Amino acid sequence: MAAVDPIAEVDPMTAHEMAARGALLLDVREPEEWRIGHIADAVHLPLGDLQPASVPRSRTVIAVCRSGNRSGRAAVALAAAGVDVRNMAGGMKAWADAGLPITTDDGAPGAVG
Repeated sequence: MAAVDPIAEVDPMTAHEMAARGALLLDVREPEEWRIGHIADAVHLPLGDLQPASVPRSRTVIAVCRSGNRSGRAAVALAAAGVDVRNMAGGMKAWADAGLPITTDDGAPGAVG
């Protein structure tokens, strides 16, 4: 794999604003974590299932996990495949701390597990 420049990080408020302008929020947590709570418009693709070639290149991608570690690994793989990607610093814990909404698949309020 070719070396990539350090991945840019964005804070949750910036990620929220970027998503409102069309960026793709890509949640790479495990299915159990997703079920407990996630960002409403995020796409779920667990890190173990990530195939960078299947991720759209037409949009900026913001990788999300619980704390920012797994999403950082996902972001490196995506960047190496030519995706315009950012890592959300602090992950879902920081999103929740910022007071941003978390939901479940049925639309109920969610949590970070």
